[in-house]
Amino acid sequence: MSDSCHVNLKNVVCGYGEQIVLQDLSFSVARGEVACLLGPSGCGKTTALRAIAGFEPVRSGEIWLQEHLLSSTGASLPPEQRKLGMVFQDFALFPHLTVADNVAFGLRALSRKQRKQRVSEYLERVRLRGFEKRYPHELSGGQQQRVALARALAPMPELILLDEPFSSLDVSLREQLALEVRDILREADATAILVTHDQFEAFAMADHIGVLNNGKLQQWASAFDLYHRPRNRFVAEFIGQGVFLPGERVAGNAVRTALGTLHSHQVPDASLGEKVTVLLRPDDLLPDPNADLKAKVIRRAFRGAETLYTLELENGQTVLSVFPSHHDHAPGEMVGLKVEADHVVVL
Repeated sequence: MSDSCHVNLKNVVCGYGEQIVLQDLSFSVARGEVACLLGPSGCGKTTALRAIAGFEPVRSGEIWLQEHLLSSTGASLPPEQRKLGMVFQDFALFPHLTVADNVAFGLRALSRKQRKQRVSEYLERVRLRGFEKRYPHELSGGQQQRVALARALAPMPELILLDEPFSSLDVSLREQLALEVRDILREADATAILVTHDQFEAFAMADHIGVLNNGKLQQWASAFDLYHRPRNRFVAEFIGQGVFLPGERVAGNAVRTALGTLHSHQVPDASLGEKVTVLLRPDDLLPDPNADLKAKVIRRAFRGAETLYTLELENGQTVLSVFPSHHDHAPGEMVGLKVEADHVVVL
């Protein structure tokens, strides 16, 4: 295992009873990286996190943390010996303890002076200095989350695990707090694995994201590559928005569609004339009143700085397009479009 490989899962299989939940899950995380397991409910992401934490045994495969084997077939290091920190979905703060005592909870091996210094350091890291004597019920949800993060970081673990850490917060707070937590983890040079069903949280926090479906890893990549270079139809549909148009390969990397001939760097092994499917994102189609390509507005969703339009092409196919919000078009109106797709995905 290379020195940069901090966490390594090799062909991990987990299940409950006769049900297999994880199938041959393999990925690695470098030191100082934030990784994310992303997927719909029931895909196996929480089981993977529990296996890394030592709460679930593996049926086969191995889980390594640096040179330490945490789990293998028939062998498992107890959770308390894995040098992990955990941030739970409901924060799991002790309501009868102050903020300082919550953060100090895992520091009993240190002297009183060392505990006080460590608590002060990590409350400073999470921007909560001066909150030492408050109780959890006196804090906002975002503040409680940062206390939970400080408590997980204070023992200086080898790995931080975050289990749907923002799901109990207001939607408006989630992305903002995800960015804050990302900054805190980076400043602490912490290695972390996040589990979430929310792709915007994953995009805000993670260096690499693993998309899971039915216990299988569909793709392990950066947010950019998941969005612009999805490996299969599931990833293409799960990440972001888009529509699938039928196409026909006409030459090299050229595909003929209802929007004209498009060129792609990602064309499957298809013969000339073979039918393919083209993924187009809303930002691939831009408004152009002078364009020959016209489409009818079916519906619109105002989003402040931009408006998402559902448009019908002449052949009846629908596409999505993002217009600046000062473009105001009513349903039934015809609009001009131009295609500016730098990453056309052909499946």
